[in-house]
Amino acid sequence: MSDSDSFLEHVDQSYRDSIGTIGKDGKRKWVFPTKPKGKFYNARTALSIFYLIVLFTLPFLKYKGHPMFLFNVLERKFILFGTIFWPQDLVIFGLAMITMVLFVVLFTVAFGRIFCGWVCPQTIFLEMVFRKIEYWIDGSASQQQKLKAESWTSSKIRKRVLKHSVFYAISLLISNTFLAYMIGVDELFKIITEPVSQHMVGFIMILVFSGAFYFVFAWFREQVCIIACPYGRLQGVMLDKNSIVVAYDYIRGEPRGRIKKGEPADSKGDCIDCGMCVKVCPTAIDIRNGTQLECVNCTACIDACDEVMIKIDRPTNLIKYASENNISKGEGKIINWRTKSYAAILTVLLVVLTLLITSRSNIETTILRTSGTLYQQIDSAHYSNLFVIKTINKTYHDEVLTLDVIEPKGAVVRMVGDVINIRAESKYDGQFFMDLPASSMTGHKTKVVIDVKKNGEVIQRVKTGFLGPIYQ
Repeated sequence: MSDSDSFLEHVDQSYRDSIGTIGKDGKRKWVFPTKPKGKFYNARTALSIFYLIVLFTLPFLKYKGHPMFLFNVLERKFILFGTIFWPQDLVIFGLAMITMVLFVVLFTVAFGRIFCGWVCPQTIFLEMVFRKIEYWIDGSASQQQKLKAESWTSSKIRKRVLKHSVFYAISLLISNTFLAYMIGVDELFKIITEPVSQHMVGFIMILVFSGAFYFVFAWFREQVCIIACPYGRLQGVMLDKNSIVVAYDYIRGEPRGRIKKGEPADSKGDCIDCGMCVKVCPTAIDIRNGTQLECVNCTACIDACDEVMIKIDRPTNLIKYASENNISKGEGKIINWRTKSYAAILTVLLVVLTLLITSRSNIETTILRTSGTLYQQIDSAHYSNLFVIKTINKTYHDEVLTLDVIEPKGAVVRMVGDVINIRAESKYDGQFFMDLPASSMTGHKTKVVIDVKKNGEVIQRVKTGFLGPIYQ
């Protein structure tokens, strides 16, 4: 029997039958975590400040008068680093999403739910913004509990009004930023400054989004991670005994408890059962019970435990980043066949994605013979087909295009005007006739190759077919 199995035999497993934020009566148990302090909390705070600066700055960045980043789902227009992606680039966008998901999966296999604790917007806003405001207005965890239990005095009303006013103001800021990513800063500024009657839909969207963010961060809070987020469920099937997670070193810590007078110094483990790791946990779990779905790897328990270990003059890292095999067997193997497989697939996807982006054309043209039409005989030696041309301009400036038939020889294009004028960020739909001598036809259907040119330079080669009589 392994050390981990022996340890689990002595752990009360009843905690797995319930959620730490739900009481025995089925009602919500409000979590009042003690404010953490330590090297990990300081690192997370610094990362969060950088993260928030980037988040609130990106919508205002522009390139040649256009946003650097835009995710306009309604118009199916996406801008990344100043490059426009339209529905025609769905393959690239879809592959990018798959690559991102696989990247998260690979990190989960190797490092557990580290994304949730360090990068997830839900955790960053809740722990690094809203809870800090709560500590500032309502006080420490014990003061918050006392305030919640006391009657509605003028002091409590004043604190509640102040706190929730600040909460909603921040939620409004987040919703406006969120909309700026979707519709652009200029359009958002119009909604804010112009009469509401001119932008009723936009005004309603701001109210809906700000209300949703306020509900999540003021009331729903950690329940998003425990109940709503699917990623927490996925980690259960992705983690193995080599995954690096926030873990309790039960080999060193057990049997836990304070050493009583007269007991040998080595009669118990390093864990003095102070409960600080539970008090600071934002999802109300006991990390000493092992890896749990509710754990978001926020490292608050590591900082709390290290502080206690320093006070009692014992080594730190009783709770640490480690794998199960690292704790039970002293092994630290992160790279295994699963991580290698995910890394290989991720590398292939990144290569393919890079090739697709670099080879992507800013002007895309499709030429097809008009559906449902037959050829027309001009005279005994010439035939004509009607074609449909669709051109998309993905750039920020107007373009002028011309068509040049490369194959077969003798083909003549008849269209309204000699050129195609297509406006910036728009599409051109048109039709043209192509006349072809019978001597150039190779059968019932003749291969046609057309060069699309801009300023005399070929930007795309399009292939289509010319329909003629079966017998010539």
